[in-house]
Amino acid sequence: MSADTSGPNAGQHGLRSRATASNTTTSSDPSASLLSKAEHAAQTIEHKIEQTLLVLWDDLPTWRRDNAYILSGYRPDSNSYLASFRSLAYLHNESVNIWTHLLGALAFVAGAAVLYTTVAPRYATASPADVLVFSCFFAGAVSCLGMSATYHAISNHSPAVAKWGNKLDYSGIVFLIVGSYVPAMYYGFFCHPHLMTVYLSTITLLGLGCGIVSWLEVFRTPEWRPFRAAMFVALGASGVVPVLHGLRVYGAAGLEDRMSLSWVALHGLMYILGAVLYAARWPERTSPGTFDIWGSSHQIFHLFVVLAAVTHLFGMVKAFDYHHTVMGSRC
Repeated sequence: MSADTSGPNAGQHGLRSRATASNTTTSSDPSASLLSKAEHAAQTIEHKIEQTLLVLWDDLPTWRRDNAYILSGYRPDSNSYLASFRSLAYLHNESVNIWTHLLGALAFVAGAAVLYTTVAPRYATASPADVLVFSCFFAGAVSCLGMSATYHAISNHSPAVAKWGNKLDYSGIVFLIVGSYVPAMYYGFFCHPHLMTVYLSTITLLGLGCGIVSWLEVFRTPEWRPFRAAMFVALGASGVVPVLHGLRVYGAAGLEDRMSLSWVALHGLMYILGAVLYAARWPERTSPGTFDIWGSSHQIFHLFVVLAAVTHLFGMVKAFDYHHTVMGSRC
């Protein structure tokens, strides 16, 4: 008996046969295979170009509009952490913000290791307290710069991620300011432990308050930019009170030796100047579009933050030297 080839299975068999034949024809045709690969490569390149093409201010969604004087150089929305971090490999208007603080964070990690291995053995009187106060400073610096670089890298991800990253950025600033005060108060008021405790506690509480405020939703809107700048200037200026007190107790020369007054003052001035330029949107407000990639206020602010941290470190090393040579770690 012959097999029945007129049923539905026969149709399916025919389709499979034609598909197999088609695949065989395609695979046996080198030009068709090459064309397929070329089309795939072109699509891949096109997708990558779309991801790296920069957009203008007018093309940005509302949640990304922060500085109307920066007209170009924006990355497209990524909705991908990987795509956002890949943007480190090409130039855009966040490149300077990312790399100044990323390299700064790495430099302070290396600096902490070098300082610990070269300075600590120099003085027999060096104690765990010295290591602790310098650790607070380095932890604050690395946290601030690392969090800042991370935020600027992922700021084009999505509204939710940008909000979270912005809060992280401001928290890092608090860590740096508070961490910077710890060694200054320790060496400046070493012979007055009660004053040291009062000032360290006060500055820590102020920092905690700024950190909490940084996570409130209203705090991150552009309308609150002057308030944000003023709040962090106030936190930075909170060190003025212990400095004035130290001047009364030790005099200018004595406080210069114990706390490196000139270096501390320079470090504070850099923070304030950077914050003022950032709030004023200078210099880009004088020539919109000119400073899109290089030289905007935010980039200048980032440079001042790094320079201020380096300046403060020099001052604290100087105070450390005085503490362990002239004073001999004694009052």
